[in-house]
Amino acid sequence: MADSRLNPWRGLGGLPREVWLLFATNLINRAGMMVLPFLVLYLTRELGFSLARAGSMLAVYGASAIVFGPIGGRLSDRIGALPVMRVSLISSGSVLLLFPLAKSFAAVAAMTVLWAGCAEMFRPASLAAITHVVAPEQRRQAFALNRLAINLGMSIGPALGGFLATVSFRAMFAVDAVTTLIAGTVLALMPWRAFSGVNSEAANRNAEHIGPATILHDRLFLIFLGGVFLVGIVFFQHESALPLYLVQYLHLSPAFYGMLFTINTLLIVALEVPIVTATAHWPNTRSLILGCMLFAIGFGALALIASPGGVIATVVVWTFGEMLLFPAMSAHMAEIAPENRRGAYMGAYSMSLSISLTVGPWMGTQLLAVLGPVLIWLVMFALGALAALLMVFSVPRRRPSRAAVVSES
Repeated sequence: MADSRLNPWRGLGGLPREVWLLFATNLINRAGMMVLPFLVLYLTRELGFSLARAGSMLAVYGASAIVFGPIGGRLSDRIGALPVMRVSLISSGSVLLLFPLAKSFAAVAAMTVLWAGCAEMFRPASLAAITHVVAPEQRRQAFALNRLAINLGMSIGPALGGFLATVSFRAMFAVDAVTTLIAGTVLALMPWRAFSGVNSEAANRNAEHIGPATILHDRLFLIFLGGVFLVGIVFFQHESALPLYLVQYLHLSPAFYGMLFTINTLLIVALEVPIVTATAHWPNTRSLILGCMLFAIGFGALALIASPGGVIATVVVWTFGEMLLFPAMSAHMAEIAPENRRGAYMGAYSMSLSISLTVGPWMGTQLLAVLGPVLIWLVMFALGALAALLMVFSVPRRRPSRAAVVSES
């Protein structure tokens, strides 16, 4: 324990090889992810769509993600997370290869639904896969490592996509498709041990005695999803209300806004795994509450701050909240979900975040226009604080021990 505190990265050494395989898969996949950030640009410049029609494709993608995320989670419970991940990557890569063949609005919409349906089944399956190969005390580190791969990849993909978009949009689709197919091939060819707990007798006993009949009957989990939804609305203001506020009200440059993304990514890459390792002994509840409150404070402080240095400080605050909150939320779900239905729970979690992504940016821009640049951030503070309160009530007061469950059966 002393060694891991001196060097928090040492805690990753005990993670199973399957977690590292998933790390490599996510890194390859995300390093080539470039079509979605440049989809509107492609549709307007290459196909001549109006801005409204091109923007509607992002809404189509988001709506499809809301539907297909839970489907991916349920399929991972029925047939296993590994087959779902493999099919998701290989099929979405294949769709991307065919996407440039779609020229009409209807064809592009159909291709977007198909692409989102294939791609968005990966996330809940990958989260469920981690829970089945990692010991409970290592889950937060494993989820943090998974996020590290995603953030490292996303620091490469859009930058490379911006270069390719100036040369050839077809090349952008090809690179995204090929990297996705490579990620799927790596996951398909490398050996992966059987998941523990799925469809086993012990898992079924656990589900029978602890788990509710359906997710809709799990009151604590629904409260948790409410907290996820609210804090997601706050978080996604960095893509909508925040840039408008910085440019239109504080008269800062778009380049300054872009620099904030760099600061956020560098902090996550450098500090998230060490922070999660150092706080691994914390109960999930503490990380959930503190993470939500850091989001509330980070965005809420913009009501009082107008200087560039102050804005940077707020980004640092909510980035620490992001580093604490997201791994803890995944670990919390793995803890409260019945073992043979973790995929369904992860799917519901992904759906909640997708709804936040759909509602949050629209809501933020509307509040900024109606309430102005001060009240909007006070509303975000209130939503973040309410999310923290919901996290308090989402934790079971008393959980029957596994030994008690076995003895009762």
